[in-house]
Amino acid sequence: MDVREAQADVRSAYRGGFAGPLVSALIWFLAAAAYQWASTGLGTAILFLGGMLIFPLSALVLKVLGSPSSLPKGHPSNALAMQSAFTVPLGLLVAIALGSFQPELFFPAALIIVGAHYLTFISLYGMWLYGALAGSLVAVGAASIFLLPGLRAFSGWIGALLFLAFTAPLYLTYRASVISELTVP
Repeated sequence: MDVREAQADVRSAYRGGFAGPLVSALIWFLAAAAYQWASTGLGTAILFLGGMLIFPLSALVLKVLGSPSSLPKGHPSNALAMQSAFTVPLGLLVAIALGSFQPELFFPAALIIVGAHYLTFISLYGMWLYGALAGSLVAVGAASIFLLPGLRAFSGWIGALLFLAFTAPLYLTYRASVISELTVP
């Protein structure tokens, strides 16, 4: 199997990966709301623990829609997907540590960490749109930390909106790739 075939399998199995950002948006909205209206610790916990549920919840969304929710056992892309997934909770430990000293830096740091994790999805899915998602998340996080400190209070909300905004384009890009694969002789 070559790389393009593996990428086509990933796009097909996960429908372009749209369910991940959809579930992520929900978790980020919940975390931002808890952070703002309940406590910083609760918001942090929701993002950390909820983040570990993104893949299983995304798989559930795909099953409800009647599509496969995983790659076949032994698929060459399984390892890259797992390695990429484990970077987030490990990286979020750094965001949690930073947030314990300056709570307003937790979400900006989390945006950078999660955004960087999406860079591997460019290769995994063969979709440059993941580069735009990664760049958007990292840009908001970095701008909040270094350039526009006023964004820090809203960065969790902005992250949630970015995830939501990329959901439809990811699905539509997947659909376009399916159509082009059907029309190529």
